Amino acid sequence: MTGMVYLVGAGPGDPRLLTLRGAEVLRHADVVVYDRLAPAALLDLAPATAERIDAGKAPGVGAGAQVRINAVLVSRARAGKTVVRLKGGDPFVFGRGGEEAVALARAGVPFEVVPGVTSAVAAPAAAGIPLTYRGVGSSIAVVTACLAGGEEADLGRVALSADTLVVLMAAGRLAEICRSLVRAGRSSDQPAAVIMWATTSLQRSVIGTLGSLPALAERAGIGSPATLVVGDVVALADELSGWEEARRPLQKSV
Repeated sequence: MTGMVYLVGAGPGDPRLLTLRGAEVLRHADVVVYDRLAPAALLDLAPATAERIDAGKAPGVGAGAQVRINAVLVSRARAGKTVVRLKGGDPFVFGRGGEEAVALARAGVPFEVVPGVTSAVAAPAAAGIPLTYRGVGSSIAVVTACLAGGEEADLGRVALSADTLVVLMAAGRLAEICRSLVRAGRSSDQPAAVIMWATTSLQRSVIGTLGSLPALAERAGIGSPATLVVGDVVALADELSGWEEARRPLQKSV
């Protein structure tokens, strides 16, 4: 009998941000196929007997690797296994979850998509930046700096499409991206922030403007994975980021 594949969003980095449904299916997994950015602690939720397969998936990994991952999902499911495909963020937000779902559907393998918290939302929130704010920003565009096969995205065409722009996988091209957005019509004085390893103990964020951010980020040692946020809402971080950074364990009231 054919098994089942669960395409599970692991969330933005903090393992506590996995959904309840994600934790439930992990506890019943026979096989876990996980990505580089999926929190390692989540693998402990799977049974000790579960097969664990590292899919790698660093930025720029070619189509051949994805084909091999699709084949693993199909073969394990056809062997009657319960397979969890654990992906950083949300599987359907720049996670190739759509490609995997299509491969499963065409192979006649049943699957379920378990949404996750995407870093496009979590990274700004963790830095005290609301993506929308009445009178400041009422629209959002989310884009990626890297396309299939490592091809660089043309961000100029979306530069003015929304009040708030979120660019995922931005660290390697930060200076170029900022220049491109300014050339396309955004002000070099517009607030901008870059957040590295959002929601984890390694989180660091740098806030400046489109003009100043690349130099500030370089001095701060910002690297991958990082999320760029551009828009007037970024200015609110001056007031809100301290509360986020002071996150404390939950306490019971007496």
